[in-house]
Amino acid sequence: MLKSDFTYDLPPELIAQEPLAERSASRMLVLDGDSGQWQDSWIRALPECLNPGDLLILNDTRVLPARLHAHKETGGAVELLLDRLLGEDEGWFLAKSSKALRPGMMLQLARGDRAEVLEKDGMDVRLRLHRASWLAVLESEGSMPLPPYIHRAPEARDQERYQTVYADKPGAVAAPTAGLHFDQGLLEALDARGVERRFVTLHVGAGTFLPVRSEQVQEHQMHAETLIVSPDTVAAITATKARGGRVIAVGTTACRALETAGQDGTLRPYVGETRLFLYPGKKFQVIDALLTNFHLPESTLLMLVCAFAGTECMLAAYQHAVAARYRFFSYGDAMFITPAALSRCLP
Repeated sequence: MLKSDFTYDLPPELIAQEPLAERSASRMLVLDGDSGQWQDSWIRALPECLNPGDLLILNDTRVLPARLHAHKETGGAVELLLDRLLGEDEGWFLAKSSKALRPGMMLQLARGDRAEVLEKDGMDVRLRLHRASWLAVLESEGSMPLPPYIHRAPEARDQERYQTVYADKPGAVAAPTAGLHFDQGLLEALDARGVERRFVTLHVGAGTFLPVRSEQVQEHQMHAETLIVSPDTVAAITATKARGGRVIAVGTTACRALETAGQDGTLRPYVGETRLFLYPGKKFQVIDALLTNFHLPESTLLMLVCAFAGTECMLAAYQHAVAARYRFFSYGDAMFITPAALSRCLP
């Protein structure tokens, strides 16, 4: 299986550079992975796609202002992007500098704090902060890490708009973007429909921005991301399945959190890290449907949705979305996907 099997042509002008004024004003492409048929709709119609007794699972991570600027003791500039925190004073960062960082080096941050390079792994460095906490430093001098395909500097409105309305637990460097479509009105409409919701936490790491470098898909190694699936969420999923309801993941992050917690076929509470890579041929143990945004060509997230709904069907739906002028990626439109059965849609 080659990464080039997961490509499509996307005109650059379809990459959303700005959020819509209203979160729930986005379009939504509804794809039936079993039949391969799709329908153009709107995110406000999501309650009509769901049944009373269905359960939405949302990711309540909160995006940190995770991009920092630092200097080596020699004066060289270093750009840091948080990957994941390991504790109050330690974390992994993607680092860009003119010359490679080495263990033992000290970095000077803008407000005078210092960080020591403890370990290096490719572009990643593990840093320990001296006499401060990373959360305090990031909140003080960090900037919102908009994705690299948004070709503008972060603005004040991104501080709120690049967060879900239910964001609660700080730790992510990218938003769980399917959740950006939800506002209070849509949540109330789902309540009125009798759709329940619970939360997982998966702190999206900087690895989500990195391309698949190996041509053979199976050789790709995912970056680690931390997650929590609580006993309450597991109990709600178990009860939903028992009464014949569906479990709908809001975003690929919620999907990966649940599938990590249910990899052996039994869903259990989970606290830890995941490197789960879902691509065609992998089985889904927990979710019954998926709400997600449109993903980059040759990305692990496109491979995930192809695994869920079938590569042929998914790429055909993407071609339709391009022709119909949907808005793509983080600030773009959404898809509601039900899975492929053993049909022509499977690769």
